[in-house]
Amino acid sequence: MKRIFSLILLMFLCSQVMLQAQNTLNNNFGSSASGLSMGQRDRNGNPIDTTAVIDANTIPIGLYSWKIDSRFGNVTFVPVDTLTHAFQNTNDTGGRPGQDTYLGNLGSPRLSRLFFDRRDASQFFFTDPYDLTVLRPEDIIFTNTLSPFTNLSYYKTFDSRNGEERFKSYFAINANKRFGVGFYIDYLYGRGLYASQSTAFFNGGLFASYRGDKYNMHFIFNNDNLKMAENGGIADDRYITNPLDMAEGKKEYKSYDIPTNLNKVWNHNTSYHVFMTQRYNLGFHKEKTDSVTKDSVRIIQEFVPVTSFIHTLQVDLNGRKYISYDDEQNQKYFEHNYLGNDSIDKTRRSSIKNTIGISLHEGFNKWAKAGLTAFMSYEYRNFTLTDTTDVPKERRLGHYKESVLSIGGELSKRQGKLLHYNILGELAIAGEDAGQFNIEGNGDLNIPLFGDTIRLEANAFIKNQNPVFYFRHFHSKHYWWNNDDLSKIMRTRLEGKLSFDKWGTTLRAGVENIKNYTYLANTSVPVKDNEGKILSFKNNAAVEQYTGNIQVLSAVLQQKLKFGILHLDGEVAYQKSSKQDILPLPELSMYGNLYIKTGLAKKVLQLELGADVRYFTKYYAPDYSPAIGQFYNQNPEDKIEIGSYPIVNVYANLHLKRTRFFVMMYHINQGSGSSRYFLAPHYPINPRTIKFGLSWNFFD
Repeated sequence: MKRIFSLILLMFLCSQVMLQAQNTLNNNFGSSASGLSMGQRDRNGNPIDTTAVIDANTIPIGLYSWKIDSRFGNVTFVPVDTLTHAFQNTNDTGGRPGQDTYLGNLGSPRLSRLFFDRRDASQFFFTDPYDLTVLRPEDIIFTNTLSPFTNLSYYKTFDSRNGEERFKSYFAINANKRFGVGFYIDYLYGRGLYASQSTAFFNGGLFASYRGDKYNMHFIFNNDNLKMAENGGIADDRYITNPLDMAEGKKEYKSYDIPTNLNKVWNHNTSYHVFMTQRYNLGFHKEKTDSVTKDSVRIIQEFVPVTSFIHTLQVDLNGRKYISYDDEQNQKYFEHNYLGNDSIDKTRRSSIKNTIGISLHEGFNKWAKAGLTAFMSYEYRNFTLTDTTDVPKERRLGHYKESVLSIGGELSKRQGKLLHYNILGELAIAGEDAGQFNIEGNGDLNIPLFGDTIRLEANAFIKNQNPVFYFRHFHSKHYWWNNDDLSKIMRTRLEGKLSFDKWGTTLRAGVENIKNYTYLANTSVPVKDNEGKILSFKNNAAVEQYTGNIQVLSAVLQQKLKFGILHLDGEVAYQKSSKQDILPLPELSMYGNLYIKTGLAKKVLQLELGADVRYFTKYYAPDYSPAIGQFYNQNPEDKIEIGSYPIVNVYANLHLKRTRFFVMMYHINQGSGSSRYFLAPHYPINPRTIKFGLSWNFFD
């Protein structure tokens, strides 16, 4: 707790110092708090909900935010996150609608149960399951603000012994209307309500932006430090499913008293990232009229970009350590112990990627109906692995060096209200991934109808991908493989989305075909007695590739209903995998949130009081490997079904001016009905507990 409050004090002092520097600010800012438009409508022509987004007591005039894409640095404006709705779920490892599988503890590895929501594996896939806290360049929010903007958030799970805490801070300031800087800090510590399951993360970053007429720049530096204790799941599921059979017939006992498969085992990931994208614009100035008052106008000079020269640089330094001190435990649990009684194995990765491009802008004259960009990228990657264990205590390290040269182009239309689209193609012409290609496109059509806008969206892609490095090569204490014969993965997807804003309805449906699906599999070896009865399994894993075709069908319906102060938010997802033994997915996943929403104390205080429920049908959910920190398919000889258990939470959300607060009773239905509250095999979710969260905005 002392560390948390020290961080809070530090952030407050920094904000006060930067406040003094803000005296140099230029006052020529826009007036839209959302940043979507200077008027009352977004780029698609839909009205902005000013009661929900723009609040003089919540957001300073002139504040707007945006994200960038990691290829060209294109800007996408986003609303400022100050809304009260569903604040209780902002710190949920399972995601706001609860569609992620995770291990129970705050910040533990997670994997979306919705296949279409899963990201492609990165070259350093060890940090992929930690996307709750690990931010990619496209996740960073840049802010332009007339006043220094600070957000402090604190989350706490109450437990006398093994609670969870998280502290987040965000600060942004502008030197003038073009140049802004900021930083963020994310500190998470989950002691874990089960033994040997703690998480300890400290992530932070600096960002800066300059948005002028001719020159634009975005810069990011961030560091991720993740340490997670691995317990291998509980030793016997009956401690949860049938507690009377365990613990000497005790009906109740503490979760942290349940024995686990492993202890004194940790995964430690450390990463440093530098990202910079910049462009120089060539164009001309034209005169434009600007309203000053109702009866007067002024003539201003507006810069119109015609051509841009683009450069993007991304540098990544990643390191992973697997730490295990109990050799006797390792010999019993794992099939292989390649490094003997050595307690630590390591792997490192470094990469540098440069992208250059030239872009012809949309709209610089009446004939330029779309923008066109041509680009080239070069990436150099270096991986370090243990190559031999022949000499005790003298491991030889091997360096695997890869390079990729790619070319591509993009056609886009982002202006206007009716139609927008983006089509991109990229081909690797040399290097390790030669022959790899990606063709993707998305678009939206906005049709005004009866005072509302019907929005039709579509996206599609064809990808021919080389499996990432650690699928092809991995050497460690317990797992060891070299897969030089893996074929490229061919993926084809078509997805559509239909939205009715006034009705609160969104329908998304799609289909994907995958050839050469590549995945991690549990290949544990059974330990048998003299009569052939399986006593236990010795853990192992391998990379496998299914050379046939797998089809995935998905449909998701989101609906919001309102009856006076009574609200209902619902989401139902249907999925069908043609090869459930290779790509297991639950057929149905559901989320429901029933709540009342009203104003108190002359509507100064906003209140949400309700309950939500998460549910998915039974399926053979992915298992989790503590030795690699990844989800993998269950062992066919030891499969168990997960699901058909509702998770119910009750909560209260309050919003008073610049402060948001929630208190929640998590997993209130524990002990009622079935007691099979697992999201992953042998990893129960946390028992019933109380959570609260608090978030402040400062901009004075």
